[in-house]
Amino acid sequence: MSVNQQAHTGPPYGQPQPGYQGYQQPAYGGQSLPGVPQLQYGAYNGPMPGYQQPVPPQGYFPSLGFPSKGSPVSLNSDTSSLAPNFIGSLRAPPTSGAPPPASGASHPSGHPAYSQFEHGDVQNGIPASATPMQRPPASQPFLPGSAPTPVSQTSAFQQYGPPPASVQQLSNHMAGMTIGSATASAPPPAGLGYGPPTSVPPVSGSFSATGSGLYTPYSASQGPPPTSVSQGLPLAQPPFPGQTVSTQRLPTQVPGFAPPPPSTGVGPSSYPPTTGAPRPPAMPGPPLPGQTLAGPPSSQPNHVSSPPPPSAMSGLHPGPPMSGLQGPPPPTHPPQPGYQMQQNGSFGQVRGPQPNYGGAYPGTPNYGSPPGPPPPPKRLDPDSIPSPIQVIEDDRSNRGSEPFVTGVRGQVPPLVTTNFLVKDQGNASPRYIRCTSYNIPCTSDMAKQSQVPLAAVIKPLAALPPEETLPYLVDHGESGPVRCNRCKAYMCPFMQFIEGGRRFQCCFCSCVTEVPPHYFQHLDHTGKRVDFYDRPELSLGSYEFLATVDYCKNNKFPSPPAFIFMIDVSYNAVKSGLVRLICEELKSLLDYLPREGNMEESAIRVGFVTYNKVLHFYNVKSSLAQPQMMVVSDVADMFVPLLDGFLVNVNESRTVITSLLDQIPEMFADTRETETVFAPVIQAGLEALKAAECAGKLFIFHTSLPIAEAPGKLKNRDDRKLINTDKEKTLFQPQTSFYNNLAKDCVAQGCCVDLFLFPNQYLDVATLGVVPYQTGGSIYKYAYFQLETDQDRFLNDLRRDVQKEVGFDAVMRVRTSTGIRATDFFGAFYMSNTTDVEMAGLDCDKTITVEFKHDDKLSEDSGALLQCALLYTSCAGQRRLRIHNLSLNCCTQLADLYRNCETDTLINYLAKYAYRGVLSSPVKTVRDALINQCAQILACYRKNCASPSSAGQLILPECMKLLPVYLNCVLKSDVLQPGPEVTTDDRAYIRQLVTSMDVAETNVFFYPRLLPLTKADVDSDSLPAAIRNSEERLSKGDIYLLENGLNIFVWVGVSVQQSLIQNLFGVSSFGQISNTLSALPILENPFSKKVRSIVDMLQRQRSRYMKLIIVKQEDKLEMLFKHFLVEDKSLSGGASYVDFLCHMHKEIRQLLS
Repeated sequence: MSVNQQAHTGPPYGQPQPGYQGYQQPAYGGQSLPGVPQLQYGAYNGPMPGYQQPVPPQGYFPSLGFPSKGSPVSLNSDTSSLAPNFIGSLRAPPTSGAPPPASGASHPSGHPAYSQFEHGDVQNGIPASATPMQRPPASQPFLPGSAPTPVSQTSAFQQYGPPPASVQQLSNHMAGMTIGSATASAPPPAGLGYGPPTSVPPVSGSFSATGSGLYTPYSASQGPPPTSVSQGLPLAQPPFPGQTVSTQRLPTQVPGFAPPPPSTGVGPSSYPPTTGAPRPPAMPGPPLPGQTLAGPPSSQPNHVSSPPPPSAMSGLHPGPPMSGLQGPPPPTHPPQPGYQMQQNGSFGQVRGPQPNYGGAYPGTPNYGSPPGPPPPPKRLDPDSIPSPIQVIEDDRSNRGSEPFVTGVRGQVPPLVTTNFLVKDQGNASPRYIRCTSYNIPCTSDMAKQSQVPLAAVIKPLAALPPEETLPYLVDHGESGPVRCNRCKAYMCPFMQFIEGGRRFQCCFCSCVTEVPPHYFQHLDHTGKRVDFYDRPELSLGSYEFLATVDYCKNNKFPSPPAFIFMIDVSYNAVKSGLVRLICEELKSLLDYLPREGNMEESAIRVGFVTYNKVLHFYNVKSSLAQPQMMVVSDVADMFVPLLDGFLVNVNESRTVITSLLDQIPEMFADTRETETVFAPVIQAGLEALKAAECAGKLFIFHTSLPIAEAPGKLKNRDDRKLINTDKEKTLFQPQTSFYNNLAKDCVAQGCCVDLFLFPNQYLDVATLGVVPYQTGGSIYKYAYFQLETDQDRFLNDLRRDVQKEVGFDAVMRVRTSTGIRATDFFGAFYMSNTTDVEMAGLDCDKTITVEFKHDDKLSEDSGALLQCALLYTSCAGQRRLRIHNLSLNCCTQLADLYRNCETDTLINYLAKYAYRGVLSSPVKTVRDALINQCAQILACYRKNCASPSSAGQLILPECMKLLPVYLNCVLKSDVLQPGPEVTTDDRAYIRQLVTSMDVAETNVFFYPRLLPLTKADVDSDSLPAAIRNSEERLSKGDIYLLENGLNIFVWVGVSVQQSLIQNLFGVSSFGQISNTLSALPILENPFSKKVRSIVDMLQRQRSRYMKLIIVKQEDKLEMLFKHFLVEDKSLSGGASYVDFLCHMHKEIRQLLS
């Protein structure tokens, strides 16, 4: 589609897909609209060519309005060139040459049949209302400053020009216009690409993709202007049939100035002649659309023109004509504190492809030209819209070489995808805390206006790379850490010493506190204490205090924690070989229990339980010759039948433990018991820890829905019919409150639960996961567990889970300086009040996300401060306080807020917010709220920070230019838009998993990393350069690796050289590659070694061991692989990146108008 593309009007989203008859397609996350005509208008997918065929031509995906393979693109500015609204760059501009050519300019004719609906589809648009609307006055200008009025679903659908008499006439009316460009070449073949043409007229001067010198890209030295994608959705009244309008070409501009829109033509969108003007062929290095600063071409365009969206009812021509307006007039109203929520369903209904598309348009003539084959729909050039890969690469090259020194307030750190070293000089490392913005609004009004959430993603016990120093442990003896008398904040670098060092003023609440005599020190001539650099709490952002007995439960120091292994020995677990595998592994794993730095052996004690319908406890006291088993069959009233000998020191009882682990698989080898209990197992572990008066962790290995008669018994309530209904939220909620109460008891005791699930059918993760989730534990899930393919993954996860650093009986509190306060928390924890986050266990992978709101004004001078204090028991039983401090800037200008945001952190917060929302609201409501909030964020920027330019441009803040692509990935995720193959358990599992992910994990989870293995340099240690997540980037002669933190796919093209296949898989042809491999064969050749080293390196970077899946092109597994190509349409109805960008533009235009 041309970048000046009309937003397409969608067939009402939600018809069933051809591939899945009978499966109710989700309306865009919700119900289908009542009374929606099935085939009223085409998808919001590009201009409407005359469309006759009832059957889509080869290579079309009915529902995808843009040709998906790079068909020739025509790019022309939307009369005014892109304003280089420059508000300073956060990340330096890309400078790596001209944009790559769109790969694969045409759809291969032998495209396999499944491509008909491979991407699922997203059509955006609302059906036409039956009654014609009143036409507003023609001169009504676009007022950026006016308060938007809520758009109702009927009134928004405005027709300009004589209303067409019928759908037929409407399409005729639109079909005559093609996106043309003054330079002509042979018309492109019709029918490329994947989508039906749509019913919105094309727009004006499309970008020229030939090197026509329309724009000179900005130069690196000037810093990137905000990204702008200028969409040619018509603002102006389209020409009537037969009327031709001249296309205005832009001369090359003086650097730094956008020209005023010419006054000829129809307003900012002048339509080209309707004579089917052919487009120039796409050239490898198009100058970037809309850029007016001189300099070398850059491969990450910052300004892209694409269609301005129509109003809520996409389909007719939104917006009054704007003849000769020189840029939008200045705002006529003071800026509003926020936009009203708009419930328009324009992106609302998700429908599958429609096999008989086009029934409403029997052969429409092209006005102004003899009827001929319909031109293909134009499509935004994917290379001209912001690329995540480019942004990641630019950040690496600009910020990867220098250490990130934390001494300056409000510094935005490098991206999570950049490898960098941190030097703590007074603020916590971004490995511990990342914020959505490092410059926060001074007032709540400003925060409301921007809609940018103020949040911090905190990972208090994050693991550091070996070259960084762990937080120092400070011991103040019996007096304990020095704190503010009033707000109890801990001593930190921002406290102000006064009166010669005898007192200090709190940086959080301004209260003045006496310095204890033992802590007194003189000040130097700058007012700093002379021991400033000797005390970590005065000079560093992160450090630990040794806690005194006052910080301990019942005022006594804690005992070292215990680990209890609880193994399901029902028929399924024994038959699959799982019980034997666990017992074998534990023999060696118990040597690796976590221990404090210099301790000889771990202080952690261990215990063992097996269970099916009853529980078996084992006495493994070191004085016994053989272990003893005690059975508790009264599961309704759980108790622990032994105290002495249940929790033991591994080294003292080693022979007894080894004997037990040898005997367990034999004892239950012939079991016929298929039923299991679950809640009594947790109760047993809890009672054992209570009796031993210590905190600890339960490792539960469980295989089936607990249907045996016992407390916490569950029934199978899986029901796919609830998807896209108001009751869908019940699928994410626990079926009984029993487990919430049990979780509360576990947290009070410091009993954390880690759950390893091995289901062969529905297990109710939403309910079983409640206790692990609220105690700060983890869930691991291995569906259809098979020894040969899954044991590596399970054993690696188990080893890491047992060995990783964990704090027990933890309480976290976040203090803030006056003006803001923590109001909301997301993560795996329990809260009994509004301030304290309680976790029975907190490990080095878990994050807590905290949202802040204003409760007063902030000042630019003093900034804002956060202090996160975590009280926990170490694995040696030591009570400690870990403190992280962070100082942020405050601003009175919105531009400063938008210049200091971190999109990856913003997406992490938004995903968690949405994933919590599905517990209480219909999924469609959650999706609409997400889209609306992001549209408001971007509309506020456009209105208040960007220099005036044509409304046909989508202008994105430099550091938020990836917000649309990442947001679309969240919207298409399995929780918010499940495909037919996603189980209810999968969705509940992913929902809980994402809620405690850190920023690096959500980044790769939502936008997976795709590496071309065949481009890897076998002689270097580096990874091959990543490519964008789209099928059109794949070549059938190459091998690719895709990772998302849970899986690694190796995709092998059908035309890969035989020598590569031999070197990687050890077989002689493509057909012999087995897709059941769970690991790459170990072969002695450079290519095999390189690929295996890449896989190992990726595995080490992730907190879970990723499952390796081999995918052969055109194989059935390819559908699963394509689900992760997130820039394309998804099978479940998710929009492609291009479509979604156009849709976001439409939403923003509505908010601004």
